Amino acid sequence: MLHFQLNVHSGVPVYRQLMEQIRHYVASGVLAAGDALPSIRELARALAVNPTTVVKAYGELEHEDVIVIHHGRGAFVADSQPVWPAARRRERLRALASQLAVEARQMGASDPETLDALRRALADLGESNQPPPPNK
Repeated sequence: MLHFQLNVHSGVPVYRQLMEQIRHYVASGVLAAGDALPSIRELARALAVNPTTVVKAYGELEHEDVIVIHHGRGAFVADSQPVWPAARRRERLRALASQLAVEARQMGASDPETLDALRRALADLGESNQPPPPNK
């Protein structure tokens, strides 16, 4: 079974933490297209959360085309990961970068240290199998 770590004191809703960890497993190749995710009941029990929390996370991930849900059979990693439209991708990346920048400054990290941490995180995920998007 996959290992999930939830921090109820982080200020980030539990369903969002779960979504981010599933996205990470997919992006890093731990979960591949067609792989089954734990059942809602099984995951809720293992994480000691309300099943509706898992339902919400799975529902959001399905809406984002990260997973597909086959009622009665379970949830599975989607066959292909969605390619976001360039404008939406830039907007989301800017928001995530802003969040990283703010938190890095709050903890006293230098800009080079922050950029190095981002480069290392990208390297940990491995080579991207997608060509870089064209600059627009």
